[in-house]
Amino acid sequence: MNRILLASAFLLVSISAAFADGIPSAVPTAVSPAPKAPAPKLVEPHLHIARSNIAGHARIALTFDACMGQADERILSTLVRERIPATIFVTARWLKRNPEALGVFLQNPDLFELENHGQNHIPAVDTPTLIYGIASAGSRQAVRQEVEGGAAAMVAAGIPAPHWFRGSTAKYDLSAIGEIRAMGYRIAGYSVNGDGGSLLGAVITEKRIASAKDGDVVISHVNQPTHAAGEGVAKALVDLKAKGTEFVRLEDVEDTGDDKTTE
Repeated sequence: MNRILLASAFLLVSISAAFADGIPSAVPTAVSPAPKAPAPKLVEPHLHIARSNIAGHARIALTFDACMGQADERILSTLVRERIPATIFVTARWLKRNPEALGVFLQNPDLFELENHGQNHIPAVDTPTLIYGIASAGSRQAVRQEVEGGAAAMVAAGIPAPHWFRGSTAKYDLSAIGEIRAMGYRIAGYSVNGDGGSLLGAVITEKRIASAKDGDVVISHVNQPTHAAGEGVAKALVDLKAKGTEFVRLEDVEDTGDDKTTE
């Protein structure tokens, strides 16, 4: 009897094991996550202009981004009153909101060179990524649309066709630089970050810009009238003029940019 029971038990175990082998496990098999695409290599190009090489007579180029928002009259009125030339990079969005400021620019062609800052203030990077929380263009076609859309808005507003482009955040990947250069644009880097994206205080902004040296290209913003930085920008312009600084626009002088932005 015991032998019969043992044999039956052994047979039952064998059948159960064989049956179990044919049934998929109820526990899900771990799946390895898809590898993340590597982040694109970004560059923030520098730009310098030809120096005056005259002691006490530094030559600098003031460049201002007009991204979105309103015109900063503190800066604009200082440029006009002091007769200080500057290169202004405008987006299509800013032009639409600021017809009066555009009128001031167009009425002073001896002071202001207007250039392309894009259609919607989207970083000119042809790979999807975030830069300072802003989504990049993400493709070659989108980079082209950002550049061409900005230029089209400028021409429609009565501005001469632009020759320079500066993208949102001033960062690019190398392939996008090649694409923009192939479209016929020089890409405007800078050598002095004057206002830290308009987020710095008035005192440090004034010091940064006033410290510009012969051959420097300064970047600041003219679209944040409620930020303290604008006050510092306006004071720095007066400081530099008092020191005998020669102000020039990008179109007025020779320049040198790295990362193949002006070659």
